[in-house]
Amino acid sequence: MTASTATAAASISRMEDPARFVPELSDVSAALFRATGNQSVPRTTINLIHLRAGQIAHNTYLTILNTSFLRKAGETEERITAVSSWQDALCFTPAERAALALVEATLQPAPHGRERVTDALYAEVAQHYDNKALATLTVAIGQISFFTALAVIGKPKPVTSLGENQWD
Repeated sequence: MTASTATAAASISRMEDPARFVPELSDVSAALFRATGNQSVPRTTINLIHLRAGQIAHNTYLTILNTSFLRKAGETEERITAVSSWQDALCFTPAERAALALVEATLQPAPHGRERVTDALYAEVAQHYDNKALATLTVAIGQISFFTALAVIGKPKPVTSLGENQWD
């Protein structure tokens, strides 16, 4: 390991354990995981949109974390890799494609003068998800947005071991 590699590895995490300073974070995190774990949306779909959110944010921690969750769930490397180019990938269901479109629309800036989530996109998503599932998808996007702030500001070290703790 070179000196610059060692320095980069040592300095990657700016905020190792934010819950140490804000203990309520554990309760918030647990509540969000319970809310998205209500089984109205497959956990795989939630991890797919969380992986896409990590890619949009250009965040290694979230990308590695959600990739490990998907691998633990038995997802193929083809599907995991194709998340970054899901629009032309043939391996996603129409419901997954709608969820991926929703997370992209929510997290990326809209063209000037347009809504991020158009009525047409909402209608497309609603064709695949009932009201409870739509609310769950919305919370899942809010959940990853919450964790994105912690990830891009705190820069936690990427880990795959959390994939072993995948929730059901």
